[in-house]
Amino acid sequence: MRAGSWLAILLIAAAIGAIAAVSIITEPRPAFSANSNAALNEEGDAARGRLIFAAGDCASCHASPGQSDRLRLGGGLALASAYGVFRVPNISTDPVDGIGAWRTVDLANALLSGVSPDGYHYYPAFPYASYSKMRINDIGDLMAYLRTLPAVSGKPPPHILAAPFRIRRLIGLWKLLFLDRTPILYDPERSAAWKRGRYLVEAVAHCAECHSSRNVFGAIKPETRFAGGPDPEGVGYIPNITPGRIGNWTAADIAEVLKSGNTPSYGRIGSSMAGVVANTAMLPHSDRDAIAAYIKSLASRPTARPW
Repeated sequence: MRAGSWLAILLIAAAIGAIAAVSIITEPRPAFSANSNAALNEEGDAARGRLIFAAGDCASCHASPGQSDRLRLGGGLALASAYGVFRVPNISTDPVDGIGAWRTVDLANALLSGVSPDGYHYYPAFPYASYSKMRINDIGDLMAYLRTLPAVSGKPPPHILAAPFRIRRLIGLWKLLFLDRTPILYDPERSAAWKRGRYLVEAVAHCAECHSSRNVFGAIKPETRFAGGPDPEGVGYIPNITPGRIGNWTAADIAEVLKSGNTPSYGRIGSSMAGVVANTAMLPHSDRDAIAAYIKSLASRPTARPW
């Protein structure tokens, strides 16, 4: 056989090997196997789940647009991005169009690993990079609460994405680089309130998902975490919530903003944050105080530039 033929064979073999390797490393890896449901809480506490629902700001994205009931979770909200337009899914109890047929394990896999019940990657426009730090019991309680909400029929329109981003399997590469499921570590010298605040801010409320700048892959730039950045939808600027910007706010000021939307300078929170406040106002006072305590402890960072 000629040397050129051997070279062609080797190149083909290398290409096949590379494709096989990419296929393996990008395979969706759910946090739990399908038969591990017994280890999860199918009989969660709906009252506690209501607080997780509020802290997680679920209604702000998943409530059907154009109507006032924040508990009609038919989805459909359009999220513009540099990669195209994402459509928020229906998470109501409708068994066909929503998640009415899901088990707790399905919700856990979606939140903790960004994997759907049918084994596909979710796009990280769904902030599972933060939700991946959630506690299993909270997910069981959240599912119990979701099951109390009304079914809403109808599926949202599909995402409209540029060609390369339609290949969901490639999200596996994104997860290898940016999805960190390491549990939150707590400073033993800190108070119980601070620890609670860290869990709410970093995991459930996923504050950094908005209050940070993004790299070219759509992942948070660590050096801008909580320091603000361009709105991912390209319609404004998300403020810096570190002491570099709000260092003159007291913990009580921050807790009040989360309750009423009123700032220390007699302003009022608006835009998408108004919906967040509608949710945090539902939390117990102790949770708002805990969030405030943690935010006050953040490292001071300069406001990220809007370009």
